[in-house]
Amino acid sequence: MHPVLETPRLRLRPYRDSDLDGLANLCADPEVMRHFPETLDRAAAAALAERIKVHFERHGFGPWSVEIKGEADYAGFIGLMAPTFDTHFTPCMEVGWRLARHYWHKGYATEGARAVLAYGFDALGQGEIVSMTVPANRRSRAVMERLGMKRDPADDFDHPNLPEGHVLRRHVLYRLGREGFSSAGTP
Repeated sequence: MHPVLETPRLRLRPYRDSDLDGLANLCADPEVMRHFPETLDRAAAAALAERIKVHFERHGFGPWSVEIKGEADYAGFIGLMAPTFDTHFTPCMEVGWRLARHYWHKGYATEGARAVLAYGFDALGQGEIVSMTVPANRRSRAVMERLGMKRDPADDFDHPNLPEGHVLRRHVLYRLGREGFSSAGTP
């Protein structure tokens, strides 16, 4: 019912209940969650899983579970989200990723995000897709730049879901238009 995306090394598929152990481990890792407000216990990870399923049902897309062909049934997620907060660039479509540490520095986030972006632009007809993170998250920002996304400091914003003074409240915003993606390449 929901799309499955394939790349040379990855299979991106909708979340399954059997992914919960992997999702819980991912969200409990302090290094993976370093740029998020907190790590998640199993109950909070299960609540996140429910939100992922609801997002897919509501929109037809969401954070796809990442399988690494021949290596892992669940390595994290990469996907498209429709943020629910209000700021100067919403409504919008956001691309994002969260992979287990063991799978960092292998190009999986970039490879999977390219497939997700292609789906967003081609199948969903988006003219622009954004990505956001805290300024200190150099790894994710490097992925955004490899994808051809561009940052204008005038777009940076304070995340409305975090309180005034929170160390992670300030976010940088990267944008990618359909035309820019064509020149950035696809898998």
